[in-house]
Amino acid sequence: MPVFLVYFALLAVAFFFLIVRPQRRQMAARRALVQAVEVGDEIITAGGIYCVVLSIDEDTMLVEIAPGVAMTLAREAVARRRDDTIDLAEPPDADGPTGPNDVTPEN
Repeated sequence: MPVFLVYFALLAVAFFFLIVRPQRRQMAARRALVQAVEVGDEIITAGGIYCVVLSIDEDTMLVEIAPGVAMTLAREAVARRRDDTIDLAEPPDADGPTGPNDVTPEN
């Protein structure tokens, strides 16, 4: 019976370190992102809309999605800042092949 309790305790500790702790860290980062958004920031919403923040209230924000087109958005709908994304238009380094399709034939 005591061996069962030791295994159960080890399982509970592993669950905490592998599941609960990373999830808490992710939630804290999400809260920090939502609180750090300021007027003028370019953001991407959870729905994939690119917009600029015009004003911020306690639970909502006014964003501009096109010149002269504004909408009210919940603060929690912010997925990320636009400047935090990777620039996909920039080509990869020219140091060598980056994938199986980038191999050049040898002569």
